[in-house]
Amino acid sequence: QVQLVESGGGLVQPGGSLRLSCAASGSIFSIYNMGWYRQAPGKQRELVARITSSGDTNYADSVKGRFTISRDAAKNTVYLQLNSLKPEDTAVYYCNVRLETRWTVSNYWGQGTQVTVSS
Repeated sequence: QVQLVESGGGLVQPGGSLRLSCAASGSIFSIYNMGWYRQAPGKQRELVARITSSGDTNYADSVKGRFTISRDAAKNTVYLQLNSLKPEDTAVYYCNVRLETRWTVSNYWGQGTQVTVSS
Protein backbone atom coordinates (compact mmCIF):
# COMPACT_ATOMS: atom_id res chain seq x y z
CA GLN A 1 0.00 0.00 0.00
CA VAL A 2 1.14 3.50 -0.82
CA GLN A 3 -0.15 6.69 0.76
CA LEU A 4 0.39 10.32 -0.17
CA VAL A 5 -0.39 12.79 2.59
CA GLU A 6 -0.60 16.47 1.75
CA SER A 7 -0.47 19.44 4.08
CA GLY A 8 0.01 23.19 4.05
CA GLY A 9 -3.03 24.64 2.33
CA GLY A 10 -5.12 27.45 3.72
CA LEU A 11 -6.45 30.96 3.31
CA VAL A 12 -3.99 33.69 2.42
CA GLN A 13 -4.22 37.28 1.24
CA PRO A 14 -3.08 38.30 -2.25
CA GLY A 15 0.69 38.65 -2.29
CA GLY A 16 1.09 36.13 0.51
CA SER A 17 2.89 32.80 0.63
CA LEU A 18 2.20 29.18 1.46
CA ARG A 19 4.22 26.00 1.46
CA LEU A 20 2.63 22.72 0.49
CA SER A 21 4.08 19.33 1.41
CA CYS A 22 3.32 15.84 0.15
CA ALA A 23 4.85 12.81 1.83
CA ALA A 24 4.79 9.36 0.29
CA SER A 25 4.86 6.27 2.49
CA GLY A 26 4.45 2.55 2.14
CA SER A 27 6.23 -0.21 0.27
CA ILE A 28 8.17 2.06 -2.08
CA PHE A 29 11.19 0.89 -4.07
CA SER A 30 11.87 4.01 -6.10
CA ILE A 31 10.30 7.41 -6.71
CA TYR A 32 10.50 8.94 -10.15
CA ASN A 33 8.66 12.15 -11.11
CA MET A 34 6.88 14.15 -8.43
CA GLY A 35 4.50 16.97 -9.23
CA TRP A 36 1.71 19.29 -8.24
CA TYR A 37 -1.54 19.82 -10.07
CA ARG A 38 -4.44 22.10 -9.26
CA GLN A 39 -8.13 22.23 -10.05
CA ALA A 40 -10.26 25.33 -9.69
CA PRO A 41 -14.06 25.15 -9.61
CA GLY A 42 -15.47 24.52 -13.07
CA LYS A 43 -12.03 24.00 -14.59
CA GLN A 44 -9.94 21.02 -15.59
CA ARG A 45 -7.07 19.82 -13.46
CA GLU A 46 -3.81 21.36 -14.69
CA LEU A 47 -0.13 20.76 -14.10
CA VAL A 48 1.48 23.37 -11.88
CA ALA A 49 5.02 22.05 -11.49
CA ARG A 50 6.98 18.84 -11.84
CA ILE A 51 10.38 17.64 -10.65
CA THR A 52 12.24 14.59 -11.88
CA SER A 53 14.37 12.20 -9.84
CA SER A 54 17.45 14.06 -11.08
CA GLY A 55 16.05 17.43 -10.01
CA ASP A 56 14.96 18.84 -13.34
CA THR A 57 11.91 21.04 -13.02
CA ASN A 58 9.22 22.49 -15.20
CA TYR A 59 6.43 24.93 -14.41
CA ALA A 60 3.19 26.19 -15.85
CA ASP A 61 3.70 29.59 -17.42
CA SER A 62 1.19 31.11 -15.00
CA VAL A 63 3.34 30.28 -11.96
CA LYS A 64 6.89 30.71 -13.28
CA GLY A 65 8.91 32.98 -11.04
CA ARG A 66 6.40 32.70 -8.19
CA PHE A 67 6.24 28.99 -7.29
CA THR A 68 9.15 26.66 -6.54
CA ILE A 69 9.02 22.88 -6.45
CA SER A 70 11.57 20.85 -4.52
CA ARG A 71 11.95 17.36 -3.13
CA ASP A 72 13.63 15.61 -0.23
CA ALA A 73 14.56 12.13 -1.36
CA ALA A 74 15.36 10.93 2.15
CA LYS A 75 11.85 11.83 3.29
CA ASN A 76 10.02 10.82 0.08
CA THR A 77 8.53 14.29 0.16
CA VAL A 78 7.81 16.93 -2.46
CA TYR A 79 7.24 20.58 -1.61
CA LEU A 80 5.66 23.50 -3.42
CA GLN A 81 6.53 27.00 -2.26
CA LEU A 82 3.88 29.44 -3.38
CA ASN A 83 4.87 33.12 -3.33
CA SER A 84 3.18 36.28 -4.59
CA LEU A 85 -0.14 34.50 -4.58
CA LYS A 86 -3.00 35.79 -6.70
CA PRO A 87 -6.74 35.19 -6.43
CA GLU A 88 -6.53 33.11 -9.62
CA ASP A 89 -4.25 30.65 -7.78
CA THR A 90 -7.27 29.58 -5.71
CA ALA A 91 -7.81 25.87 -6.27
CA VAL A 92 -7.46 22.43 -4.76
CA TYR A 93 -3.84 21.38 -5.11
CA TYR A 94 -2.99 17.72 -5.63
CA CYS A 95 0.38 16.05 -5.53
CA ASN A 96 1.13 13.31 -8.02
CA VAL A 97 3.96 10.85 -7.65
CA ARG A 98 5.19 8.21 -10.05
CA LEU A 99 6.80 5.45 -8.08
CA GLU A 100 7.75 1.81 -8.10
CA THR A 101 6.55 -0.75 -5.59
CA ARG A 102 7.29 -4.43 -5.42
CA TRP A 103 4.58 -5.11 -7.98
CA THR A 104 4.25 -2.16 -10.33
CA VAL A 105 5.17 1.32 -11.46
CA SER A 106 2.19 3.63 -11.13
CA ASN A 107 1.06 7.19 -10.56
CA TYR A 108 -0.46 8.03 -7.21
CA TRP A 109 -2.50 11.06 -6.16
CA GLY A 110 -2.73 12.88 -2.87
CA GLN A 111 -6.06 13.73 -1.29
CA GLY A 112 -5.86 17.41 -2.24
CA THR A 113 -5.39 20.54 -0.17
CA GLN A 114 -7.38 23.74 -0.59
CA VAL A 115 -5.55 26.98 -1.33
CA THR A 116 -7.70 30.10 -1.17
CA VAL A 117 -6.29 33.52 -2.04
CA SER A 118 -8.62 36.28 -0.98
CA SER A 119 -8.63 39.59 0.84
